[in-house]
Amino acid sequence: MATRAVPAPTIAGRALGAVGDYVRLTKPRVISLLLLTTLCAMLAADRGMPDGWRILWTLVGGYLAAGGANAINQYVDRDIDARMRRTTGRPVVAGRVRPGDALAFGIGLGVVSALVLGFLVNWLSAGLALLGLALYVGLYTLWLKRTTAHNIVIGGAAGAVPPLVGWAAATGRLSLTALLLFAIVFYWTPPHFWALALLLQRDYAEAGVPMLPVVSGEGETARQVLWWTIVMVGVSLLPVATGAAGALYLAAAAVLGAAFLILAVRLARDPAVRWARLTFSYSMLYLALLFAALVVDRI
Repeated sequence: MATRAVPAPTIAGRALGAVGDYVRLTKPRVISLLLLTTLCAMLAADRGMPDGWRILWTLVGGYLAAGGANAINQYVDRDIDARMRRTTGRPVVAGRVRPGDALAFGIGLGVVSALVLGFLVNWLSAGLALLGLALYVGLYTLWLKRTTAHNIVIGGAAGAVPPLVGWAAATGRLSLTALLLFAIVFYWTPPHFWALALLLQRDYAEAGVPMLPVVSGEGETARQVLWWTIVMVGVSLLPVATGAAGALYLAAAAVLGAAFLILAVRLARDPAVRWARLTFSYSMLYLALLFAALVVDRI
């Protein structure tokens, strides 16, 4: 019986595959939530709809900065990624993108991000975007991730920068409200990421990454999720205390925070996979709805 020859990939097919791999280096799904907080911060700062072009270039610049950080992260962490089942298919580990090319790509995205934001939005937003990239690569990836179980606590500051970028893009300055948005994301990051770490603790253990579940166990991690959730809910109410938000936001923050607390309590009592997965999934919905509520309240 004759075997059918498998056609060789076309030039167009190989080009599309290469483009897809470089897009994967930027981690689009991870960036989507960061861009949402950026957009909501812009709308809340402007109390309405800023200029459409300003929104577009802010989101483009924000994507390029975050994408550049993610690409550099995959260059630095290629040894770790090769030992984790979840990440063995990433372009650098799989050999579809050379490490040096990934590094150059990430640096290039960071440079283009600064130019886009600086010339088309303002230089404050450009500087903040580069700060976020530097914190993620320099503070979290190169230092904290491999050395301490509290890596995400301090390194989480990088993920809290996008609201500052959005606020600065809309107003040309920062304010107390912008710093409160930063604080909300900062305190949201540990319970969000530690819930995910509970799901991936075997991968982290095999890769030798000292994430909290690997170092301190599931029970302590679940308790830390609860304590950080309590603090996060309290911080989420501060915009009302400062007069930056009103009754609508207060009601949304209370309801959304209560649901988060319920899940965190259940997780603390029973750090099983289902409660970790529910807590992680809800944490993303929580942040998106909380920021959306602030926009509606201020408009």
